[in-house]
Amino acid sequence: MDLLKFVMLSLCCFSLCTTMANARIFDVTSYGAIGDGDTDDSEAFLRTWEDLCGDDSPDPTMIIPTKTFLIGPVSFRGPCNYHVVNVQLLGNITAPKTFDGWKGCVEKRNWIDFVSVHRLSIHGPGQIDGQGSLWWGNEVAAKICYVPSALHFHKCDGLRLSGTTHINSPNHHIGINGCNNVNVGNLQIYAPDHSPNTDGIDISSSSIVNIHDSIIQTGDDCVAINGGTININITRVICGPGHGISIGSLGKNGDYHTVEQVRVENCNLTGTTNGLRIKTVPNGRGYAKGILFQDINLVDVKNPIIIDQHYCSQSLDAFCPAPPSMQAVKVSDVTYINVHGTSSNKQAITFNCSGRFKCTKITTNEVRISGENVFAYCNNAKGKFLATNPMVNCE
Repeated sequence: MDLLKFVMLSLCCFSLCTTMANARIFDVTSYGAIGDGDTDDSEAFLRTWEDLCGDDSPDPTMIIPTKTFLIGPVSFRGPCNYHVVNVQLLGNITAPKTFDGWKGCVEKRNWIDFVSVHRLSIHGPGQIDGQGSLWWGNEVAAKICYVPSALHFHKCDGLRLSGTTHINSPNHHIGINGCNNVNVGNLQIYAPDHSPNTDGIDISSSSIVNIHDSIIQTGDDCVAINGGTININITRVICGPGHGISIGSLGKNGDYHTVEQVRVENCNLTGTTNGLRIKTVPNGRGYAKGILFQDINLVDVKNPIIIDQHYCSQSLDAFCPAPPSMQAVKVSDVTYINVHGTSSNKQAITFNCSGRFKCTKITTNEVRISGENVFAYCNNAKGKFLATNPMVNCE
């Protein structure tokens, strides 16, 4: 028996050593990247990716060392040969500081794009700087180019993103679309509170997505959960400034959108224009259901709890009252448990639902929101409202 154990242990050690020896490193500086923050290193990054993605060794890793690398719009495409692909971001990546550097911007909606790269792992502690001030409020630029999102993942199942810092995206900082089994955590995302559309993390058409242990301070939603999503978990996120944690908007242009099985837990929101928000556009179709907000702390939030089925982005105040008979995205089975904090607005709780498709199975329990003369507004909503202040009356 002792001899058998010795043989088995020797084989395991041999296998481990062989795996470590076979793992390959692909350093962008070995492919010509300069890293002075001024030279365009896009082609060097793409050459590195081509070799990395085509490599057959276990756990090939792309290294971005401790320099500052300027790159223009790039697309890293898969599928890759090996089933796990690693990117170690040790230094900084910066977007072009002038419009001359945004080559191909008319076609590209994203600055850094990963497409069909399964089991991709990106680890920090490096930083991604989108140089967003070049774009914010620039009407001429908006006519020339799509205002790009900084980092976008499309059909990247098994995605892991951790330990990175993201600042000043022209548009959304991180987009997750068509991805399954995603884990995103220990991020820091920053943009000025006046920066338009700078969502922290946007999720769409994806399932089993975990967002956790992150700080998000932007000019728009900290996390936005859009149509086609199921089984989304957001935990231990510090949000604010920004527009809070949002589901939607859903049903724009009469589209059919679905969102279900969403859990938002142990989050802190400070100084946001909205807290926990569900927003749907009149004449949309679909549903949002199975949603839980639990153990949430709110500090000086303008609209702490809001369900709005009369939302539209075209209106100055984002309010488009719909006729009672109009089609709407159905909102149901939404629960708020142990939500505490302060409101900067007198209307602290808002359930403003459709006449034809009322919000149903809305539950509040141990919800305590204080502020000057705070009250709750309820229109076309039904549910149970227990131990809730301000009192909710949906008769």
